[in-house]
Amino acid sequence: MTEFAIIVAGGSGSRMQSKTPKQFLLLANKPVLMHTIEAFSRYSSNLSIILVLPKIEIKKWEELCIEYNFDHSITIVEGGISRFQSVKNGLDAIKTNDSLVAIHDGVRPLIKPEIISTSFRLARIHGCAVASARLKESLRFVDKNHTKSIDRTKYRLIQTPQTFQTELIKAAYRNYEDNIEFTDDASVAEKNGLKISLFEGSYENIKITTPEDLLVVEALMQHKK
Repeated sequence: MTEFAIIVAGGSGSRMQSKTPKQFLLLANKPVLMHTIEAFSRYSSNLSIILVLPKIEIKKWEELCIEYNFDHSITIVEGGISRFQSVKNGLDAIKTNDSLVAIHDGVRPLIKPEIISTSFRLARIHGCAVASARLKESLRFVDKNHTKSIDRTKYRLIQTPQTFQTELIKAAYRNYEDNIEFTDDASVAEKNGLKISLFEGSYENIKITTPEDLLVVEALMQHKK
């Protein structure tokens, strides 16, 4: 099966306290998004990468590619008004159903090639494979003025990539309109009847959302040198 990756990069810089979209913030001397794309390129030179960007950010991205001499072969797709629509636009750019597609957040730059590889291998078998991590801290349920301890072993933190047989995830996105209940692609697939298969991700696979996240990711990158 042909392998595709859809990298969704439509975030703003609001929680980063920055006017610059978080995917374009500098990390180790180049934009976060470039690190993410390079991670997928390291996995396989045969991987077809689709980058989904807001229309107003495409020109900025092209300028950054020139500035940083970034010439990886990717297909750029215009995003929609929501993550759901952006992913759907990315899926529409894949013209074959006999394939696998990994959907990944553009601001998770520390994704490891071995996790990408595992996601494709398991999705080929099970139809889907979603990266996840075990909780390390205690968990409590809060209901108004009452709290209750919860067994954390029964819960997982959900990450990306979320990888699917293309025909299955395309069908799910066709069957449902944009809906705020869908926080990720696995939620859309599950709503359409697909059993979600989880596999072990990595605590380093951080989604950069706040200024603290950026500092942690940069420290991890420095530690690996």
